[in-house]
Amino acid sequence: MFIGRERELAALRDFYDKNGMGMTVIYGRRRIGKSTLITEFVKNRKVIFYTATKIGKNRNLELFSKEVLRVLMPEMGDAVFESLEAVFDFIGKNAGKEKLVIVIDELPYWAEKDEALLSVLQKYIDTVWNDSNLKIILCGSSLSFMENRVLSEKSPLFGRRDSQIKLEAFDYYDAARFVPNYSNEDKAICYGITGGVAKYLSMIDPGKSLDENIVRLFFRTDGYLYDETRNLLTQEFSEISIVNNIIEQIASGENTLNIIAGKIGEKEQTVLYSLEKLINVGLVEKKKCITEEKNKKKTQYVLKDHMFKFWYGFIPKATSVIEMGQGELYYEKIVKPLLHSFMGPVFEEMCRYYTLRQGILGEYGSFITSCGNWWGTENIRDTDGSLRTQSADIDVVALSDIDRKAVIGECKFKNEKIDKGVYEVLLRRGSLIPSKYRITKYILFSLSGYSDWFSSMKDDSVLMLTLDDLYKS
Repeated sequence: MFIGRERELAALRDFYDKNGMGMTVIYGRRRIGKSTLITEFVKNRKVIFYTATKIGKNRNLELFSKEVLRVLMPEMGDAVFESLEAVFDFIGKNAGKEKLVIVIDELPYWAEKDEALLSVLQKYIDTVWNDSNLKIILCGSSLSFMENRVLSEKSPLFGRRDSQIKLEAFDYYDAARFVPNYSNEDKAICYGITGGVAKYLSMIDPGKSLDENIVRLFFRTDGYLYDETRNLLTQEFSEISIVNNIIEQIASGENTLNIIAGKIGEKEQTVLYSLEKLINVGLVEKKKCITEEKNKKKTQYVLKDHMFKFWYGFIPKATSVIEMGQGELYYEKIVKPLLHSFMGPVFEEMCRYYTLRQGILGEYGSFITSCGNWWGTENIRDTDGSLRTQSADIDVVALSDIDRKAVIGECKFKNEKIDKGVYEVLLRRGSLIPSKYRITKYILFSLSGYSDWFSSMKDDSVLMLTLDDLYKS
């Protein structure tokens, strides 16, 4: 069953409905659902759908040609085209005036081995196919290739596309549609362990409990996600040892270049090169303090894929137990008690998404345009009157640069109610936000509700939300 992606499908329909030659680009990291989206879109439409592989330019040309013949002239059987120009000419002569979709999936696999492909494609778009009704979809998983070689102004195809779609993971709200009968807490955890990645969500059996799904996917040797990180890294990197070490450090909480380099015993330049590749394939992101985005010292490298953090947090330590067939026992004894701790950063991200969505709709009295988090230091006065400096962070900071207003929040995914102390810390840390922003709302997000102290509090600037609020339509 196809779930979600309504905006993307609507954009593709608009692209298709426009008469004349057209080209769109779809890209995003592996497992994100690009091919599934395209397959859904081309249902009941005439399509030449070719998925390139790492087999060299001649073999890709041969297999693409077979697909072209299968669709346009199957009676020609095993005819062979000797060049790109020959097969593209054939398409131009035989496509007719009806709309025909041409999909080249995993384009980088072909284009990296055939430097002429993009230039030849550009020539035919501009000339031979110019008056046709061809609808070309170019798709790829290599973010750097698609952005630098296909979309950038240096590309032969620059200026030819009608649109582009960068496909991202499902947000927590749409991810919940894969498990509609789960409790909201289980929906959130399901989002956390899959990172909203379409392929991983599709592996969840909504008829089984969350615990059963986690054990089946992660804690059995035949589980799809048991070896997924290694499989994915092997597909993307020729040498995975350094990359693996870097991810291990980030998953454990180390998020600055110098510390990561020191921990794994590599030069910073070597680590930076691998970090940039991890960013290019969509597994790591560079996060900046929201009020100091130009401050290079306030840059953190974090895992963009929550599933990777879950895997690196629990699977390597459990390998021997899992291979002995006792993965379920390990999950019950070790992993399950730590799920709420793992979900802490995931819940913060969910709350930031919620705050931005509501802020865009004007729920906080201003038009919120960005949302992130803040970290730094604060000065605390002890009972003896002395000052000390300690690290501090604010989970949710949403800003309106139009009217210089801010909304800040604190998130707790715990089996205990938020008490007065959490509220007081949030108010105190509000003073750390640059004074050019006026804080209009303080939001508390709680999994388990609030202590009795809040029942008598009368402060219109404070919102007390629960996980259930995040899932309200």
